[in-house]
Amino acid sequence: MTLRGEKIYLRALEPEDLSFLMALENDESVWEVSNTITPYSKFVLKQYLENAHRDIYEVKQLRLVICEIETQVGIGFIDLFDFDPKHLRVGVGIIIFSETYRGKGYASEALKLVINYAFTHLSVHQIFANITEDNTTSLSLFENAGFKNAGNKADWILSGNKFKNEFFYQLINKK
Repeated sequence: MTLRGEKIYLRALEPEDLSFLMALENDESVWEVSNTITPYSKFVLKQYLENAHRDIYEVKQLRLVICEIETQVGIGFIDLFDFDPKHLRVGVGIIIFSETYRGKGYASEALKLVINYAFTHLSVHQIFANITEDNTTSLSLFENAGFKNAGNKADWILSGNKFKNEFFYQLINKK
């Protein structure tokens, strides 16, 4: 099974994920990485969930819930975005929401599963990620998964009153 690992599995969004999604999308501490500056209403997120079944070829994105196998609890999200079937590429972003689940290998396992999914089922040639220079945890995660730093976007992200560089990482499918 492509979306099941040893400690976690990835599943589609369900209507029951509304509270979890609201907590994440309205957490100002993650707005920088999600490029958000305003909170989302329950109504808007409900609509999003109602349309989450739409095909990645149509909406160019796919959000999966990262669930711990033992408890079946949702612990984070992994997103495929900017899917480009013509040029065979897709972006990836990941978040483990609670500190309780960080540093336990869940993100690494989820990233490996989604890489396999993207290369196998979407037949992409490359997967990319955008990571700020100070996000050392994500830099390590993606480098350990084989991603290479392919460039620096100088002063790309305005955080507070200071600009940050953002690195562009790629994983090219050599098969």
